[in-house]
Amino acid sequence: MYYLLREFTFDAAHRIVDYQGKCEKLHGHTYRLNVTVAGKLGANGMVVDFAIIKKVVNEMIIDKLDHCYLNDLFPNPTTEIVAHWIYTTLLPAFKKYDCTVYEISLSEGANNTVTFRGDGDERHTE
Repeated sequence: MYYLLREFTFDAAHRIVDYQGKCEKLHGHTYRLNVTVAGKLGANGMVVDFAIIKKVVNEMIIDKLDHCYLNDLFPNPTTEIVAHWIYTTLLPAFKKYDCTVYEISLSEGANNTVTFRGDGDERHTE
Protein backbone atom coordinates (compact mmCIF):
# COMPACT_ATOMS: atom_id res chain seq x y z
CA MET A 1 0.00 0.00 0.00
CA TYR A 2 1.24 3.47 -0.86
CA TYR A 3 0.38 6.65 1.04
CA LEU A 4 0.36 10.03 -0.68
CA LEU A 5 0.17 13.23 1.34
CA ARG A 6 -0.70 16.69 0.01
CA GLU A 7 -0.72 19.82 2.16
CA PHE A 8 -3.16 22.73 1.85
CA THR A 9 -3.81 25.92 3.81
CA PHE A 10 -6.87 28.06 4.32
CA ASP A 11 -7.93 30.89 6.58
CA ALA A 12 -11.20 30.86 8.49
CA ALA A 13 -12.88 32.34 11.55
CA HIS A 14 -14.97 30.61 14.20
CA ARG A 15 -16.06 30.62 17.78
CA ILE A 16 -16.43 27.53 19.95
CA VAL A 17 -19.94 27.05 21.35
CA ASP A 18 -20.54 26.08 25.00
CA TYR A 19 -16.92 26.74 25.88
CA GLN A 20 -15.49 28.81 28.71
CA GLY A 21 -12.33 30.59 27.63
CA LYS A 22 -10.79 32.70 24.88
CA CYS A 23 -12.03 30.45 22.09
CA GLU A 24 -15.66 31.24 22.84
CA LYS A 25 -15.00 34.64 21.25
CA LEU A 26 -14.80 35.18 17.51
CA HIS A 27 -11.26 34.52 16.27
CA GLY A 28 -9.48 33.17 13.22
CA HIS A 29 -6.75 30.77 12.23
CA THR A 30 -4.59 29.86 9.33
CA TYR A 31 -5.39 26.17 9.06
CA ARG A 32 -2.98 23.60 7.63
CA LEU A 33 -4.68 20.57 6.12
CA ASN A 34 -2.82 17.37 5.28
CA VAL A 35 -4.77 14.88 3.20
CA THR A 36 -3.29 11.38 2.95
CA VAL A 37 -4.72 8.98 0.40
CA ALA A 38 -3.83 5.30 0.21
CA GLY A 39 -3.88 2.88 -2.66
CA LYS A 40 -2.06 0.38 -4.79
CA LEU A 41 0.39 1.26 -7.49
CA GLY A 42 -1.31 1.43 -10.87
CA ALA A 43 0.02 0.36 -14.25
CA ASN A 44 1.12 3.96 -14.83
CA GLY A 45 3.42 3.83 -11.80
CA MET A 46 1.17 6.06 -9.67
CA VAL A 47 -1.54 5.57 -7.07
CA VAL A 48 -3.26 8.78 -8.16
CA ASP A 49 -1.85 11.92 -9.74
CA PHE A 50 -1.05 14.62 -7.16
CA ALA A 51 -2.82 17.05 -9.51
CA ILE A 52 -6.05 15.09 -8.98
CA ILE A 53 -5.63 15.24 -5.19
CA LYS A 54 -5.10 18.99 -5.47
CA LYS A 55 -8.15 19.48 -7.72
CA VAL A 56 -10.52 17.36 -5.61
CA VAL A 57 -9.49 18.90 -2.28
CA ASN A 58 -9.57 22.45 -3.62
CA GLU A 59 -13.03 22.02 -5.14
CA MET A 60 -14.63 20.07 -2.30
CA ILE A 61 -12.94 21.56 0.76
CA ILE A 62 -10.75 24.63 0.32
CA ASP A 63 -13.21 26.55 -1.87
CA LYS A 64 -15.88 26.03 0.82
CA LEU A 65 -13.80 26.77 3.93
CA ASP A 66 -11.30 29.43 2.90
CA HIS A 67 -12.16 32.87 4.28
CA CYS A 68 -15.46 31.73 5.74
CA TYR A 69 -17.09 31.86 9.15
CA LEU A 70 -17.09 28.18 10.13
CA ASN A 71 -20.08 28.60 12.45
CA ASP A 72 -22.21 29.18 9.33
CA LEU A 73 -21.33 25.63 8.25
CA PHE A 74 -21.07 23.76 11.56
CA PRO A 75 -23.09 24.22 14.77
CA ASN A 76 -19.87 23.94 16.80
CA PRO A 77 -16.80 24.12 14.55
CA THR A 78 -14.14 22.47 16.66
CA THR A 79 -11.10 21.27 14.79
CA GLU A 80 -12.20 17.69 15.49
CA ILE A 81 -15.60 18.20 13.87
CA VAL A 82 -14.17 20.00 10.85
CA ALA A 83 -11.51 17.29 10.34
CA HIS A 84 -14.17 14.57 10.44
CA TRP A 85 -16.33 16.49 7.95
CA ILE A 86 -13.37 16.81 5.59
CA TYR A 87 -12.74 13.07 5.82
CA THR A 88 -16.34 12.06 5.14
CA THR A 89 -16.68 14.62 2.34
CA LEU A 90 -13.57 13.40 0.52
CA LEU A 91 -14.09 9.67 1.05
CA PRO A 92 -16.52 9.06 -1.85
CA ALA A 93 -14.61 11.37 -4.19
CA PHE A 94 -11.42 9.32 -4.10
CA LYS A 95 -13.13 5.94 -4.52
CA LYS A 96 -13.55 6.67 -8.22
CA TYR A 97 -9.76 6.94 -8.47
CA ASP A 98 -9.27 3.50 -6.87
CA CYS A 99 -7.80 4.93 -3.69
CA THR A 100 -9.13 5.93 -0.30
CA VAL A 101 -8.70 8.71 2.19
CA TYR A 102 -6.38 7.26 4.80
CA GLU A 103 -5.93 10.21 7.13
CA ILE A 104 -6.83 13.84 7.62
CA SER A 105 -4.67 16.09 9.80
CA LEU A 106 -5.96 19.57 10.46
CA SER A 107 -3.89 22.14 12.34
CA GLU A 108 -5.23 25.42 13.63
CA GLY A 109 -2.20 27.61 13.93
CA ALA A 110 1.27 26.25 14.57
CA ASN A 111 0.71 24.26 17.75
CA ASN A 112 -2.61 22.38 17.62
CA THR A 113 -3.35 19.46 15.32
CA VAL A 114 -6.19 16.95 15.09
CA THR A 115 -5.73 13.72 13.12
CA PHE A 116 -8.63 11.55 12.00
CA ARG A 117 -8.38 8.09 10.44
CA GLY A 118 -11.50 6.30 9.36
CA ASP A 119 -12.31 3.16 11.27
CA GLY A 120 -15.49 2.13 9.51
CA ASP A 121 -17.66 4.06 11.99
CA GLU A 122 -18.30 7.27 10.10
CA ARG A 123 -21.00 8.72 12.34
CA HIS A 124 -20.71 12.47 12.65
CA THR A 125 -20.82 13.62 16.24
CA GLU A 126 -21.78 17.29 15.99
